[in-house]
Amino acid sequence: MDRFRFLNWQAYKDSQELLTEILKTVKKIPGEYRFELGNQIVRSALSVVLNIAEGSGKNSDKELKRYIDISLGSLYETLAGIDSLRINKLVSSEEFDIMYKMINGISKQLGGFKKRINQQLKN
Repeated sequence: MDRFRFLNWQAYKDSQELLTEILKTVKKIPGEYRFELGNQIVRSALSVVLNIAEGSGKNSDKELKRYIDISLGSLYETLAGIDSLRINKLVSSEEFDIMYKMINGISKQLGGFKKRINQQLKN
């Protein structure tokens, strides 16, 4: 097993790109919202990245699946946060759409990954 196999996973790479986009976006929101709302969105996006990495180092598929589930939950939280920014006109619809597409793609990747793990667990 590759010791740091997550570095080669597309879901990890795409999650890093999402985090980069989130960091750029949060820098642009007004200071009074940046700490609480911005910080929470950054933390949830970072959680996606970190849980993919942490799960990859676990010794069983069952444990990996648990971390993928946590990553998916954090991804949903990230989407809710950027949707709140959109609703309150702190990001444009275009900025929201870019991040939405990124989140949707990562969600599909993680869902597929989870499905493969479930199939392996049944065998």
